Amino acid sequence: MYNNPYMNGYNPNLMQQSINDKIDNEIAKLQQMKNHNTNQPAINQTFQLAPNSNGIKFVNNIDDVQKEFAISETPFINKDYSTLWIKNAKGEIRTFELNEVIPKDEKDILIEKLQSQIDNLSNQIKEMNYNEQQYAKSNDESGNEYESEQLIEPVKSSKSSNVSSNRTSKPKSK
Repeated sequence: MYNNPYMNGYNPNLMQQSINDKIDNEIAKLQQMKNHNTNQPAINQTFQLAPNSNGIKFVNNIDDVQKEFAISETPFINKDYSTLWIKNAKGEIRTFELNEVIPKDEKDILIEKLQSQIDNLSNQIKEMNYNEQQYAKSNDESGNEYESEQLIEPVKSSKSSNVSSNRTSKPKSK
C-alpha cells in the first residue's frame, strides 16, 4: 500500500495543515468582507418615473397651465385664488372661477334680513309714489275737473217732501 503510485507524496499531517490553512483563509476573507461592509455607507438611489401631483400647482395664467405636463388630473390655481384650472392627461383644461365663502354669524344674518326688508319697503314706497303720479297725470290729461270738483263739494242733507215730520206715536205716560 505504501508503494501505491496514487498515494505517493501523501502525508496526512501535511493534508490536515493544508485544510486548516484553507479554512483560516476563508475566515479571514469573510471577516474582511464583514468589516468592509460596515465601514461603507449603503448607497440608495431613487428614480422618479412620473412627476408627483400631490398638491395644487401655482401659476400666473392659462399659458403656464398649457406648458405644464400632466399625467393625471392636476389642479392649477393663480396666486390670488380667483381662478382654478384642472388639466388631464389628454391636455384638456377646465376653468373654474372661485369665490370666497365667508361664514355668517347670527348678527350678520339678522343684518341681511333687515336690509332686505328695508329694500322691499323702499321699493313699495317708490311704486306707490309712481302710481300716485300716474293717477294725477291721468286726471289732468282727461279733463275730468268736473268730477274732482263734485267730489270736493259737501253733501247737503235735504228732506223729502213726501215724508211727514209729525210723530205718530204718543208719548207714554206713567
